[in-house]
Amino acid sequence: MEEKKKLCGYYNYTVVLTYLGMLFGFTGIIFTMEGTYRQAVLCLMFAGICDMFDGTVAATRQRDAREKRFGIQIDSLSDLICFGVLPALFGYMASGKTYLGFLAGCLYVLCALIRLAYFNVLEEERQQAESGSRSCYLGLPVTSAALLLPAFLVIGRQLSFGISRLVPVLLIGLAAAFVLPLRVKKPKLFGKIGIVFTGIVEFVILLMGLGMEI
Repeated sequence: MEEKKKLCGYYNYTVVLTYLGMLFGFTGIIFTMEGTYRQAVLCLMFAGICDMFDGTVAATRQRDAREKRFGIQIDSLSDLICFGVLPALFGYMASGKTYLGFLAGCLYVLCALIRLAYFNVLEEERQQAESGSRSCYLGLPVTSAALLLPAFLVIGRQLSFGISRLVPVLLIGLAAAFVLPLRVKKPKLFGKIGIVFTGIVEFVILLMGLGMEI
């Protein structure tokens, strides 16, 4: 018999970071539309932080099968907004609304959608066959945009690259990496420390206003 609920969905602490990350992603979309790119990229990075630790938080609570499936779906839906739509729109706007920027954004968000849907299928099958967390990903995770896009902007600015022209190229490269059957090892403790440290450096540089003159 189906459980009677006052509201659809789940609202315990295990999903708070996922919901918060989605709100950062949506806020970043608004900033992008207003042309405030530094704030948009900072929102992207905050969304990445939320995504990095939401699984760790969720693992602290015993969840039933339905809660686990809900967690998989809601995480990917949030990822599509934060690391699919936001970078795609950013690339289009930062390119000066060019045709290349539009096509790159379309390809990027489509590949992100495919990657996330395919991950959901594989993850549900894996959880039915084994317990614990996965050791590697098939295809580059879309959340990598939270680290790679800011790094690209910072490095490109310091080397005087034409960022507005190269952002669409980056999106095309990421789009291909999302759907290619590459095996990417899931970062463990030291890997996460390295990612966090890199993110902090990028955050400080962006907060100082460097590397964001599109």
